[in-house]
Amino acid sequence: MSSVAQRVFVQRASVGLDAGARTKEKPPRMVQAPDLFGDDPTSGGYDASSIEVLEGLEPVRKRPGMYIGGTDERALHHLMAEVLDNAMDEAVAGHANRIEVEVHGDFSVTVRDNGRGIPVDPHPRFPERSALEVILCTLHAGGKFSGNAYQTSGGLHGVGVSVVNALSDRVRVEVARGRQLFAQEFSRGVPLGPLQALGAAPNRRGTSVTFHPDAQIFGASARLKPARMLRMVRSKAYLFSGVEIRWKCDPACIGAGDETPETATFHFPGGLADYLGERLEGAQTHADKPFAGKVAFSERFGSGVVGSVEWAINWTPQRDAFVSSYCNTIHTPEGGTHEAGFWAAVLKGVRGYGELVANRKAAQVTRDDVQAGGCAMISVFIAEPEFVGQTKDRLATQEAARLVEGAVRDHFDNWLAADTKAAGAILEYLVGLAEERLKRRAEKETARKTPVKKLRLPGKLADCSGGRDGSELFLVEGDSAGGSAKQARDRRTQAVLPLRGKILNVLGAASSKMTGNQELSDLCQAMGVATGARFRVDDLRYEKIVIMTDADVDGAHIAALLMTFFFTQMRPLIDHGHLFLAAPPLFRLTQGARSVYARDEAAKDRLMTRGLGGRGKIEVSRFKGLGEMMPAQLKETTMAPGSRTLIKVSVGEEDMGETGDLVERLMGKRPEMRFQYIQQNARFAEDLDV
Repeated sequence: MSSVAQRVFVQRASVGLDAGARTKEKPPRMVQAPDLFGDDPTSGGYDASSIEVLEGLEPVRKRPGMYIGGTDERALHHLMAEVLDNAMDEAVAGHANRIEVEVHGDFSVTVRDNGRGIPVDPHPRFPERSALEVILCTLHAGGKFSGNAYQTSGGLHGVGVSVVNALSDRVRVEVARGRQLFAQEFSRGVPLGPLQALGAAPNRRGTSVTFHPDAQIFGASARLKPARMLRMVRSKAYLFSGVEIRWKCDPACIGAGDETPETATFHFPGGLADYLGERLEGAQTHADKPFAGKVAFSERFGSGVVGSVEWAINWTPQRDAFVSSYCNTIHTPEGGTHEAGFWAAVLKGVRGYGELVANRKAAQVTRDDVQAGGCAMISVFIAEPEFVGQTKDRLATQEAARLVEGAVRDHFDNWLAADTKAAGAILEYLVGLAEERLKRRAEKETARKTPVKKLRLPGKLADCSGGRDGSELFLVEGDSAGGSAKQARDRRTQAVLPLRGKILNVLGAASSKMTGNQELSDLCQAMGVATGARFRVDDLRYEKIVIMTDADVDGAHIAALLMTFFFTQMRPLIDHGHLFLAAPPLFRLTQGARSVYARDEAAKDRLMTRGLGGRGKIEVSRFKGLGEMMPAQLKETTMAPGSRTLIKVSVGEEDMGETGDLVERLMGKRPEMRFQYIQQNARFAEDLDV
């Protein structure tokens, strides 16, 4: 027995004896531990002959996941991306301006460019093979390592087209170079013959690659999808405005219901701004035009820095946020350092503008808030980029963050300063997202510290008995008005919620204060909705929300506070046309047996001048509040659908930025802005009720 085995046995025996002394159990059975340092009689099958050496493209076919991320549909289309990226590298380098993509009836694909063409002369290290064959059949072979042939390119490791060759059962490459045409065919990474010279080609130049994915790798039913390839082709055309891409697809490859065109041509001089415009078509955005631009790094950092950045971004509440980023035309779905630099520039710009306009809440905005509401496109071209993995899903070049942030920051600051309408709308939107985020965090903390309680409707709510369709919730001022409204309402369709005086001005309140406000909490519970980003129109319990306050200055102030709350915390309520103002009368005019109502002084004066058609003197009585009105009067003038007047609250698309700025000036924390507004507009005021 070896010394190691002896020590193990002694330890186990000691434990067994101790346990036996306590419980009088049988001594444990002796187990001899294996000798890890002795000879293993079972190891005879593992020797030098067990070591395999995979040559050429065998590793790719053996482990395709290491090169294209798997063998699923995404990996299948990665073959197309590799070939198309090579053509795009020629275009970006300035050697090609046209690319053709053709899908054949057997789902093979041809990608042609009018670039320089792959070299076909013998390779210096392998004189018996052409450079074309070396590139197609050898891993880590290509012209993009030194940077002499391409300043910026998507290919880095020299494995792209060779991987396509390895994983295809049929590949044909044609090269028009030096006014001569050459061709060579391959199957599963192996040449089917030598390079062939096909003769003169005086009017042709560039490379054509045709490949058919191997069913042994991807399965017999695997097919490249035209719709997915078309999106890929279209995005490449947006990424480089100097290239025209022509698309052609055999009708046999287009399935039923697939709207993919048989032919198309893509050329977008506007670049990413056009791309973003297409993605956001029909959506209401906070800026009329996106923040877009393109900057060469040499302009900002000196002539020695190669590359450029192009971007386009806008904010909209009507679409889910997204960011599409690219490096050297390679899509980077997992982002990376170029995205980090871009968002850093945008965040610093937003905070800087908030400080400029004295909006302290802008300091609460984080990158998560900026990204949550932003729809962005980012494309960088840099020398020798570093990606995470062969599929290049994420950019890892640390220098890219500094270059992108430095190039974008000044342009964003200038854009905000030049378009204050858009800047105000974007700042307000992002501050709202930040406050909602802080509010959710506070609610989570509160929920963790307090026992769970079942949500109930507020006790002051007089609910209606019918369903949501045609239903109305009247928000009234105080219990007195609430009592009259409850008697005047149609119990089937109209609900009444009395509010206690003037509610909190949410524009100047901290998130914690707003969360703890009882009146706002009752209002949200009655409506069945949450605030901010969690607001959902579908959760609304009523079809109309009607603000019904007294027709005097105090009533107008309460209505303004409520509209501010809805505008900042439940904007979709207004956008979808669910918010209304009631129009109660301020005066009652009686002449004999005839009575009429007037909403304001101007209407009263017109009636006094015209007369009521009755006998005797016209008597005028002024309502001090809705609570003074008899239920029948309130019903007739303000609540009955057949005789009332409702004012719909709406904000036009073109007025969104100005409306947000006006709300901030009149309802915000800065009294000097209100004073300035009054000075500028006092001459327009008429019939002041003071």
